[in-house]
Amino acid sequence: MPLGTLERSAPSFLKQGPSPRSRLALYSALALFLMVADARFQVTDPLRKAVAVALYPLQWAMLQPVEFASKGAGYFQTLQVAQADADTARRNMAQMSERANQAEQLLQENARLRKLLDLRERLTTPSQAAQVIYDAADPYTRRVMIDQGQVAGVELGSPVMDESGMLGQVTRVHPFLSEVTLLIDRDQAIPVMNLRTGARSVAYGDPVIAHGGGMELRFMPGNADVQENDLLTTSGVDGLYPPGLPVARVVRVERRADSAFARIYCAPLAQVNGARHVLVLKPLTADLPQRPAPAPAAPVRKGRR
Repeated sequence: MPLGTLERSAPSFLKQGPSPRSRLALYSALALFLMVADARFQVTDPLRKAVAVALYPLQWAMLQPVEFASKGAGYFQTLQVAQADADTARRNMAQMSERANQAEQLLQENARLRKLLDLRERLTTPSQAAQVIYDAADPYTRRVMIDQGQVAGVELGSPVMDESGMLGQVTRVHPFLSEVTLLIDRDQAIPVMNLRTGARSVAYGDPVIAHGGGMELRFMPGNADVQENDLLTTSGVDGLYPPGLPVARVVRVERRADSAFARIYCAPLAQVNGARHVLVLKPLTADLPQRPAPAPAAPVRKGRR
C-alpha cells in the first residue's frame, strides 16, 4: 500500500477525553462557581482591576475620535451661538445709540423751540413759525428754503430769525415755499446799531471762512469806537427789520495805517449753518405811514423884457 494513502488520524476506538456534554456541564458548573465565589468573596476583583488597567490605553485610544467629534461639534455650535449673540448685541447697541442720538436731537430741538416761543411772546411784530427744509441748490449763494409761502401769508422781504438772532430775509416767495437769503450771503446787507455806543452802520455778508466771521462792517472810519465782543442789533432805520433784535457780535477789529477805514469782522448770532425752526416776521413797511405826496412845483414866472 502506498505510504501517502495511510490515514494519519487515530482510529475512533483510540480517541480519549470527555464528551461535549461533559465539557458543557463542567464549564457551566465552573462558571456558576465563579459567579457565586465572586459575589460572596470577590475572588475575581483583582483580576478585573488588572484587566481594566491593561485595557485602559486601548479604550482611551478608541474613545478619542468620538470625543474629538463631539467636542468639535460642540465648539462649532458654541461659536455659532457666540457669533449670533455678538450680532444681536451689536444690533441692540446700534439701536440704542440711534435712539440716544434721536433723544439728544429731540432735546435740542425742544430747547430751541422753547426759546423760539419765548422770543415770539416778547416780539411786538406779528410773526409765524416755519421750518427749514433744505438748502438752496446754488453753491455760490447762502440761501435756504422754508415750508411757508404765499398761502401762509409770507411776504417778500420778510425778516427771518431763529431763537438766537436774525437769520436772513425772504427774497423769493412761492405758493407753498419761500427762499431765505442768509445774512452771510455776499449780496445781503442789514442796518445795525452798536448796542454799547449807539452808533449805526451797515453789516454786509462775508461768507469767507478765513475771515473768522460771517459779516463785515464796511466803510467804518479807522478811529471808530468799535471793540471786540460788541453786540450789534437791528437799527430799524430801513423800515424793514424791527429795531433791537440781535444780529451779530464783533470778533475782530483791524486798524491799518495805510487805510482810512477799519476792517471789522462779525459773527452772526443765529445758527446760519444749522437752523431748523425759524420765525418769519412781518415787514415794518406795512405799518409805516405813507410818505407825503410831493408838493406841486411853483409856476415859473417869466420876467419882463
